[in-house]
Amino acid sequence: MFLHIDHVDKQFTNNKTVHQILTDIDLTIHEGEFVSILGPSGCGKSTLLSMVAGLSDVSSGKITLEGKEIKKPGKDRGMVFQQAALFPWLNVEENVMFPLRKEMGKKKAKETAQRFLQMVQLSHYADHYPHELSGGMQQRVAIARALAMNPKVLLMDEPFGALDEQTRARMHKELETIWVETKKTILFVTHSISESIKLSDRIIVMGTQPGRVIADIKVNIPRPRQMDQKEAAELQRRINALLKTEIDKVVNEELAHAANH
Repeated sequence: MFLHIDHVDKQFTNNKTVHQILTDIDLTIHEGEFVSILGPSGCGKSTLLSMVAGLSDVSSGKITLEGKEIKKPGKDRGMVFQQAALFPWLNVEENVMFPLRKEMGKKKAKETAQRFLQMVQLSHYADHYPHELSGGMQQRVAIARALAMNPKVLLMDEPFGALDEQTRARMHKELETIWVETKKTILFVTHSISESIKLSDRIIVMGTQPGRVIADIKVNIPRPRQMDQKEAAELQRRINALLKTEIDKVVNEELAHAANH
């Protein structure tokens, strides 16, 4: 198995009360797959990604990559967050070079950075600083930095969530092109049904309270995909129906909580 999330639970204790965040998550991600994790707020999508990244411990079960248990961050996993998390005092090229310099030296790191900046179409902005770039461009730098480390898995936590609709659509096309070119395994967290349908080979739909897998859907629609295609519209309706119960549950709990306070 390539990436295996093996009956994983996650809980934390607050004021002696145990909160179950995730329960019995059992998934196998195949090499080269683009898999989206989709679900309502509070279902533990980002927590799951954080555990695959090695940034957070599992409470029970285990996560393995190529048979090796994940217990801490490693260069075999690259992470792209919702905010680009670039160093403001480094220019674009230096940001991409930063994690590479120890391993490959300045000259090789510079060549590698230039190659990946070309892939995300930012070669002409190599000497610009993050504050001089748009949000979409900053995210492209973050993706270039993650890819330059040549990880086995690219982990993306709502990387386009803060972008406007037009920029987001453009980023979808660019990410799909990069994925086809690099054959990277991508695990992608999103709130957006249409985003997951446009990009993914598989969509893992999660329920909440506690977070759990309620559907594992293979997307067999030829690429590039448009949401007005019959198959895409049908899949959107199916996922909407799956999520409606879960979202109603969250709303009702929030209303009950507000009424009790």
